Amino acid sequence: MVLPININLSKNVRRVIFASIILCATGGSRIAQAEANWMSFTFDNDVFVGTDNSYTNGMFFSWYDTAANNKPEPGFFARAMLWSLPEGEPQLTVSARTVGQVMSTPEDIDVVDPPPDDLPYAGLLFYSDTFIAVQQNHADKISTTIGILGPASLAEDTQDLVHQITDSEDPKGWDTQLENELVFQFARARTWRTWASDTGNMDILLGSEATLGTIQSSVGASAMFRYGRQLHSSFGTSLLASGKTANPIATDRGWYLFAGTSFRYVFNQIFFDGNTYRDSRSIDYDHEQVSLTAGIAYSWKDLSITFAINDLNVIAEESREEQEELSEYGTLTVAWRH
Repeated sequence: MVLPININLSKNVRRVIFASIILCATGGSRIAQAEANWMSFTFDNDVFVGTDNSYTNGMFFSWYDTAANNKPEPGFFARAMLWSLPEGEPQLTVSARTVGQVMSTPEDIDVVDPPPDDLPYAGLLFYSDTFIAVQQNHADKISTTIGILGPASLAEDTQDLVHQITDSEDPKGWDTQLENELVFQFARARTWRTWASDTGNMDILLGSEATLGTIQSSVGASAMFRYGRQLHSSFGTSLLASGKTANPIATDRGWYLFAGTSFRYVFNQIFFDGNTYRDSRSIDYDHEQVSLTAGIAYSWKDLSITFAINDLNVIAEESREEQEELSEYGTLTVAWRH
């Protein structure tokens, strides 16, 4: 059992923790950034859709070991899920490491003490280890995520900085955020390229995923339609989006438009349920969630850019507006080879 952490950390101490996590993740990994052959930066923000509350900001930096470095092996943490992969030799493997930070806020960020039944202030700083094995018409993903929730995540500092840059309203209720807690999540997913047009410029991807952990436990299924070129070489990248490693990425000078939907049943979600091992702010929510996403991915030479608009809960009841708005946001990914 994980004991609750109840430490009032100063901003300087939190910055040291933030830097230490990044150094451990990037420097202590068997394959660090200098040896990776692809990197990406993903930025989520609700400003893209004209709001400034709920799921308000997310930043993710990932580096990838791909087939250009022979046949990548799973990272240290991802190996915990190796038992779930089918036997046989995959045609292609990708190993990705991600350092990310996400945060959520109540609807009214001008209130110092938000109502107890409103979405709580919360921030999460995490490191994720992802491994993808690609076959001819399907791809498998395993991932392990570890992180810290609460003031030590530095979410307040990040939002202050982003709001200064975007000249947005200063959030006033971070003193009520969820407390420090070590968190984790395991994930297992598969996507099938179930149909492709004769010309190869259209296809349909079907997927399934299960997650287990204190961050979120869920089961779900998804479908995505794509139109563009060089689709055969990039269908496995759709698995990156569900774990917030990156958006789906175009490869080999390809491009495509995409639109997708997914159904998920959520057993627990820490941003809704609050702290796992202590009393905290929380909200009631619909455990059945239907999401929509649409965007464009484009690549040329050693660069790939993706932009998408997401609504991760289109069936929330009217009485739960804070959940309905929780995950309406835009997301931008820039990936590059070095």
